[in-house]
Amino acid sequence: RRRSFFGGTMRFNLDPTGSHTDFAMMEALRHVHLDDLVISRGGLDGVVAEDGENWSHGQRQLICTARALLQGAKVVMLDEATASCDVETDAVLQKTFREVFKDCTVLTIAHRLNTIADSDRVMVLADGNIAEFDTPQNLMKKPGGMYRALVAETRSAANGGSSANLAALDD
Repeated sequence: RRRSFFGGTMRFNLDPTGSHTDFAMMEALRHVHLDDLVISRGGLDGVVAEDGENWSHGQRQLICTARALLQGAKVVMLDEATASCDVETDAVLQKTFREVFKDCTVLTIAHRLNTIADSDRVMVLADGNIAEFDTPQNLMKKPGGMYRALVAETRSAANGGSSANLAALDD
């Protein structure tokens, strides 16, 4: 899904209604590890191009995370939030999401299983219906389970390549 970015300033993209102080915005950016980069690019008055094109995919995700943090969101939907990222950026984003949204309900739609491996609960859908719903650990113990089969399939597809992306699945 597309994130919303507007041509203008970082300030406007973080807080389009002007509800927050500069301090609060910079704190949100600090929480997502973008404060130094934003400062180096003009601070809150720095330019954000239309659709955020002058920021990388991962940086745009972090800006959206800062926006959600500012809004005090208690329920957050991450829809393929790291799908276009390389493994290293994916790891940074996942760590940041876990830190920033630790007190929130997070609904994650993901194809990369490492994205959900440390979730409290995982729901597996098949043909539009709930096929399985439990902790990742319990789903891994379920003989013939869909989640377990997906993990095995993912490992098989990795075929001797880097398993760093799958390490979280072993817990």
